[in-house]
Amino acid sequence: MELNDRTLLKTQAFIAGQWVDADNGDSLDVINPATGTVIAKIAKCAGAETRRAIEAAEKAQLDWRKRPAKERANLLRTWFNLMMENQEDLARILTAEQGKTLSEARGEITYGANFIEWFAEEAKRLYGDVIPPPADDRRIVCVKQPVGVVACITPWNFPNAMLTRKLGAALAPGCTTVCKPASATPLSAFAIAELARRAAIPAGVINIVAGHTGAIGEELTSNPIVRKLTFTGSTKVGKKLIAQCAETVKRTSMELGGNAPFIVFDDADLKGAVQATINSKYRNAGQTCVCANRILVQDGVHDEYARLLAEAVSEFRLGNGVEEGVTMGPLIDESAADNVCSLIDEAVGRGARVVLGGGRSELGGTFVEPTILSGVTDKMRVFREEIFGPVSPLVRFHTEEEAIALANDTEFGLAAYFCARDIGRVWRVAEGLEYGIIGINEGVISNEMAPFGGMKQSGNGREGSKYGLDEYVEIKYLCIGGIDR
Repeated sequence: MELNDRTLLKTQAFIAGQWVDADNGDSLDVINPATGTVIAKIAKCAGAETRRAIEAAEKAQLDWRKRPAKERANLLRTWFNLMMENQEDLARILTAEQGKTLSEARGEITYGANFIEWFAEEAKRLYGDVIPPPADDRRIVCVKQPVGVVACITPWNFPNAMLTRKLGAALAPGCTTVCKPASATPLSAFAIAELARRAAIPAGVINIVAGHTGAIGEELTSNPIVRKLTFTGSTKVGKKLIAQCAETVKRTSMELGGNAPFIVFDDADLKGAVQATINSKYRNAGQTCVCANRILVQDGVHDEYARLLAEAVSEFRLGNGVEEGVTMGPLIDESAADNVCSLIDEAVGRGARVVLGGGRSELGGTFVEPTILSGVTDKMRVFREEIFGPVSPLVRFHTEEEAIALANDTEFGLAAYFCARDIGRVWRVAEGLEYGIIGINEGVISNEMAPFGGMKQSGNGREGSKYGLDEYVEIKYLCIGGIDR
C-alpha cells in the first residue's frame, strides 16, 4: 500500500480515545482479495474489550449530549474536511482490503464523507413541537433527545460509507457509539477513527472493535447500556440480532438483504437502460445490497437489449483494483466466488444460456467473469437468491402486470429499478413495486439526502436524509400544568 500518511494504517482497537491491543494479544489477518497477501494483522478483540468500549461510550455520552448542537456540528465538519483531505489514502486502504477499483474507492470515500457533512448540518435542525393543549392551564411540548449508546455493525462491501452513514446520524444528536466493522475489512474503520481523533471528537464518542464476531456481537446485543443497535448485512444475521436485542428491548434499525429487479419496458431508451443496468449491476463486482439482481426485459426489446448489454460488458477489464485500466475487481474471497459460480452452474443446468462470461476468470481465485445469462426462469436460484456477484440473469416478460408480479415475487423489498418513458406507466409501476427505494431510468440511487431502507425482510428504519436522524432520537413529551396560576 502506497500511502502519503502511513499513520492512517491502524491495526489496534480504538477504545476511549486510545489505540490498544487485544487483551490476550490475539491478532487477525487482513487479506487483499486481489492478491491473497496479508496486508495487516489487527487486534482480535472479544467480549471484554467490547464491554470496556461500551463503558467508555456511556461515560463520554454524558458530556457529548450536553454540548450545543453547533459545537457538535463544527466537530463533524472538521472530521469531514479531514476525510476529504486524506481521500487518496483512505481509498487505497479501502481497495487493498476490499478489492474494488481505486476509482470506485475514491467515490466511496466522497459518498461516505458526505454523510458526515449532511448530518453535521442536520444537527442544528433537530426541532421539537409545541402542541395545542386540551385546556388553557397547561402546555404540551415535545423534544427530541439522543437515544444513548449505539452499537453499529457494518459489512465488508462498503467499509467506509456504511459506517459513516451510521456515525453521522448517531453523533449529530448526541449519541456515542461502539462500532464493529467486518473482520475482512476493518482498516477503513480504523482510519476514519484516527481522523475523528485528529478532528478533536472527544475520547469515547467513537469506539472501534473487531475480531471475534460472535463474542463482540453477544456483548453488544446483551449489554443494557447499549440502547440501540444498527446493522447492515444479511437478513439471516439481522433476524438473529433482532432476537438477541429483544431481551433488553433495544431499538434496532436493519438494512438487510435484497433481490432487486431491474425492469426494461418496451418504451425504454435501450442505450440508457443498458448504462443504468451496468451502473447498478456491476458496481463493486455486483457486491452491493441494492444492485440489480434479476433483469426483467419485455419480449419486444429483449434480444436487442441483450445484444447491447453484452457488447458493453465485454469491454470490462478484470484485475487488481489499483492497476491502471482495470474496471472490475475481485470478489471478497474464494468462498464468495465459489457461491456465485454455483449459481451460474445451477441456472445453466436448468436451461439458462450463457451470453457472456460464465464462470471463474482465468485470473483464478476470487475473480469471476462478468456474466450474462438468458432464458432464466423464476425457478432458478439466480432469481430467488441474492447473487452478490457480477451476474446478470435475463428474464423475459410480456405484460406490465406480469413484470410487477415477477418483481414482487420475493421476500425482499430493498431496491428496484425500471426503465420506461410513458408517464402513466412510470406512476403505475412505481406505486405497484413493493420496495423502499425505486430507481426510474437510473441505476445509481444512493445519496446522503434521500432515505435508504427497505420493506418486508429487507429490514426496518431508514438511513441518510432527515428521516435518518429520527432513528437515533427519543421523542419526549412534556406536559406543563399550572400555567394559569
